[in-house]
Amino acid sequence: EGIQYETLRTFHHGIRVDAIAWSPETRLDALPPQIRFCTAAADRKLRLFTSDLQDKHEYKIFDGHSDYINDLVFAPKDGQDIASVSDDHTCRVWDLEGNQKAYFVLRSPGMSVCWHPEEAFKLMVAEKNGTIRFYDLITQQAILSLQSEQMPLMSAHWCLRNTLKIGAVAGNDWLIWDITRSSYPQDKRPVHVDRARLFRWSRVNENLFATTGYPGKMTCQLLVHHLGHPQPILIGSAAVGSGLTWHRTLPLCAVGGDHKLFFWVTEM
Repeated sequence: EGIQYETLRTFHHGIRVDAIAWSPETRLDALPPQIRFCTAAADRKLRLFTSDLQDKHEYKIFDGHSDYINDLVFAPKDGQDIASVSDDHTCRVWDLEGNQKAYFVLRSPGMSVCWHPEEAFKLMVAEKNGTIRFYDLITQQAILSLQSEQMPLMSAHWCLRNTLKIGAVAGNDWLIWDITRSSYPQDKRPVHVDRARLFRWSRVNENLFATTGYPGKMTCQLLVHHLGHPQPILIGSAAVGSGLTWHRTLPLCAVGGDHKLFFWVTEM
């Protein structure tokens, strides 16, 4: 209740979607409007969808990964490149035609990939073995690594409001790094009894973040945390529970459920 929306267009995908990323070129306040997003599907391929919501609807398939793709992200400034990480122990960077521009060999499955608008030539890749590496996209070399000391690392995220902060979930815990201070976490806390699944920083507050657990007996737990509070400031649950995202300008987060979207608003 209280949320009004209209369906602009339904995109028929035809195969299970495992991950999705929006292009920064997407905008509805321009004429013509442009929608562009990329999906990772169960057939280990990426699909790039572009639409003007009128008569232009196209999609391209990118083929190259040999195992499940766990995360993908667009270049944050111009949206002309896409990075993806997979269980095949690689991180790949593609242009919008599906050509591979860069290729990094990982030591374990790639779980998360992040691109920061203030660090356009660096890519953050988190591996299941607990290592988070930063790659220089010009030299295509690793330039910094962080260690969680815990496995499996399932999700990591680069704070939009503070480029020095990295957060992740590994095992049952959340972990926070300040990359100027140490390669080991500054702060960590056990949060989910049944293992933690996803970590996402708020886009409006550098001390606010959310984590989800694994779907248990029909429900998935969402926790919203503030670094100034010892306990979670919000606890929610969603049937099934998949994905986690924050609104661009509001302290509002959303989780996908069984044919539903669940929204929670929190205090700043």
